[in-house]
Amino acid sequence: MKQLREWKLARRSLSFGEYTLVMGILNVTPDSFSDGGHFFDIQTAIARAEEMVAEGADILDVGGESTRPGAVLVSVAEEIRRIVPVVEAVAHKIAIPISVDTTKAEVARAALQSGAEIINDISGLRFDSRLADEAARAGAGLVLMHSRGTPETMHKLEPVADVLTEVTSSLRQSVAEAERRGVGRKSIALDPGIGFSKSAEQNVELLANLNNLASEFAEYPILVGTSRKRFISALLGGVPADERIHGTMATVTAAVLNGASIVRVHDVRAAVQTVRVADAIKAVTGDG
Repeated sequence: MKQLREWKLARRSLSFGEYTLVMGILNVTPDSFSDGGHFFDIQTAIARAEEMVAEGADILDVGGESTRPGAVLVSVAEEIRRIVPVVEAVAHKIAIPISVDTTKAEVARAALQSGAEIINDISGLRFDSRLADEAARAGAGLVLMHSRGTPETMHKLEPVADVLTEVTSSLRQSVAEAERRGVGRKSIALDPGIGFSKSAEQNVELLANLNNLASEFAEYPILVGTSRKRFISALLGGVPADERIHGTMATVTAAVLNGASIVRVHDVRAAVQTVRVADAIKAVTGDG
């Protein structure tokens, strides 16, 4: 059985290594690719947060800015206006830790002060390295994701020749910058960035070879977010975002069997059941 380890957050630690953690997505945006506008109202957002907890989520990830292809970035003030009231309200109602999906230090600071315990940065500190300062100051968890370009350009970039080497090298740089700014090694988690600046074939390649990344970064939890993404649609003949649940759960299974510690999903109930079965299979094979 794999050794149980701890991911240190602002006010607690989460165990990882034996069972896969499920991070539920709560987008309080009008334009996210899959659920934009569904939870833009604060009461609806709170109700969805409580529902995800009831469905078995281990972490709640709140985002106030879409990173879909071609998305336009919003101001710091607008992102805070969207996120902070939800974090403040939810923090008093749920027992699981709250993550804030942002690339802006000011937003992260406001969210951490409002009750969040994790910063989830899709840029791996490329957009605003001060995020690491906020994580270090609060002792918060910090998710560093691989991506290239910006939401406006990343899907227009030519694919790299060797995606595994690119992701590994970039994540090493992100970790080095985070540690240079005072983030504790036990507070860092890593995300290969499925769907971000990668071709459909490269997304599949990363999932198939995730065990290599998990071995390369064995001391860090590996977070994988495939939920409803476009490459799943490409594999399934063009199905819309709200019909990608079965494809998503296939990718969740692959991620768990290949070393993921955390999966980030929209469909929490289905994911909780999926990882429970995948974890049991992995334990029997001797890789769990």
